[in-house]
Amino acid sequence: MDETGNPTRSSALQKGLWWLQDYVYAGMCQVEGMLSRLQPGSFHQGHRNPVVIIPGVYENWQFMLPLIQSLHDAGHPVHVVTVLQRNKLKIPAAARLVAQHMEEAGLRDASIVAHSKGGLIGKYAMLNLDPEQRISRMVAVCTPFSGSSYARYMLLPSLRIFSPRDGLTLELAREETINSRITSIYGPFDPHIPEGSVLPGATNIELPTAGHFRILGDPETARIIVEQLTPVEP
Repeated sequence: MDETGNPTRSSALQKGLWWLQDYVYAGMCQVEGMLSRLQPGSFHQGHRNPVVIIPGVYENWQFMLPLIQSLHDAGHPVHVVTVLQRNKLKIPAAARLVAQHMEEAGLRDASIVAHSKGGLIGKYAMLNLDPEQRISRMVAVCTPFSGSSYARYMLLPSLRIFSPRDGLTLELAREETINSRITSIYGPFDPHIPEGSVLPGATNIELPTAGHFRILGDPETARIIVEQLTPVEP
């Protein structure tokens, strides 16, 4: 910051670099996902509690492969909701598909690991679609729990829903009864969520990796998530 309190040129350059690194990472993930031959069912085996993966908007399940593989290696059966495809549905509709998958797969005492929009879908499912209490907790990475002021500039309805003035966003933000069962992970700078991802009453963890996407590939992110979901054994 300079003497007037404005960002210095170096901080602007740093943010520009983070933006670039973030989108390069996202582009690489999209290509790797299209080329991947891995099948969702290959992660269903494990001796720990099951985990359900919910990616962000325009992301397929392969986008979260680094986390899926780390969770599976730690002994968790990992389920992906393939019918979400690229996750362009409205949040209630997507949450119903998640709940349906959990019921059909017979999952209980399950955790959700979500990215961005996936965290809003997960919270909606926990609040409204879990009468049998199949979901024990959720770890969300870079989720706009308070919305994103950038959303009002978006032309696509699938992105404008993240506005802090959106009715559902406001409703989810006001409801804090389950926040103690949520862990929110984020970095020092998110080019998509200027408001940040701090969630009142939740376990909030800031990691040093900046960006909205690149944090998914950070080994520390995977380590923290596994730590949050795996109880310490004597």
